[in-house]
Amino acid sequence: MLQFEELKQQLTALKPQIDDLAEAIGLSELQKKLGALEEQGADPAFWNDLEQSQKTLQQTTQIKSKIGDYNRLVSLYEDISTLIEIALEEQDEALYTEAEQTFQTLVGELETQKLSTLLSGEYDGKNAILTFHAGAGGTEAQDWVEMLYRMYTHWAEKHKFKVKVLDYLDGDEAGIKSASILIEGINAYGFLKSEAGVHRLVRVSPFDASGRRHTSFASLEVMPEIDDAVDVEINESDLKVDTYRASGAGGQHVNKTESAIRITHLPTGIVVACQNERSQHQNREVAMKMLISKLTQIKEREHLDKIGDIKGEQKDIAWGSQIRSYVFMPYTLAKDHRTGYEMGNINAVMDGDIDGFINAYLKAKSLGQI
Repeated sequence: MLQFEELKQQLTALKPQIDDLAEAIGLSELQKKLGALEEQGADPAFWNDLEQSQKTLQQTTQIKSKIGDYNRLVSLYEDISTLIEIALEEQDEALYTEAEQTFQTLVGELETQKLSTLLSGEYDGKNAILTFHAGAGGTEAQDWVEMLYRMYTHWAEKHKFKVKVLDYLDGDEAGIKSASILIEGINAYGFLKSEAGVHRLVRVSPFDASGRRHTSFASLEVMPEIDDAVDVEINESDLKVDTYRASGAGGQHVNKTESAIRITHLPTGIVVACQNERSQHQNREVAMKMLISKLTQIKEREHLDKIGDIKGEQKDIAWGSQIRSYVFMPYTLAKDHRTGYEMGNINAVMDGDIDGFINAYLKAKSLGQI
């Protein structure tokens, strides 16, 4: 039963980290705040101001989620502890596999929650808008965009985040030319902001009859979804608005009317588009929200006083050096060029197993290494 004793020691060593986490997330303060918000919700006048009540409910949900995540961590700890005690009392070695698997789940969950405490940026807790663009290379690059699109969609699903398609432009023969999706969930932007940049693919192209190796590029923009509470002034004269017929994923209404909207912000050259909603008005609302999010993000990053100070195409939006390479041939490897983190199981990576890359970036960022 030596393996159980070793597992018990490892479990005991985690206890101080779990206790420290409670302090790091401000558990007692969160519980007090939740109580106050629930009192507000019980007030008969709560629904008089619908906009404010929705914000209060959203805040309540976020706090409940944080407290629930921590409580789940404590429950996991207690479950493993109980399982080990039962196994030792009954000398039942058959319980080890279950205990060890639960312990690994606990370790992973603890690491994720510890990393979430590093997300202290103003917009880190927000939803994330991801926009994919194919680089030069035609069908090969467009197929690479579709692979990345699938990778991030799977990552979101694994984290129980909701994915909503905002804009989708099919490739000429296969893949995707460009697409925008909204990933909804607490800290979605905080985790995914590290993924912005150029992603490089090296493989034998299935579109090349000669079986030659190809290098393809795709860019990913990541921005927070800015809510209506942020006051941003944009002049209508600075906007060029185009309507077009939607294509690709989007439901039965797609391709029937010119309801899709493309907005160009003339002073900066920034372009946003939305085709997922049922009406032109709704698509314009979502597109404007995307534009505001992008302009606000640039303003914050460039330390500008106001949106009007943003001039010309921003370097961060254009092509730049790749942040990560995905190699399928002659060997399999995904490597992040900023942190040095790498993973040999390329299929798992493409199925959305990218937490290692995200975690490595957040750790390095917190230590000032990048």
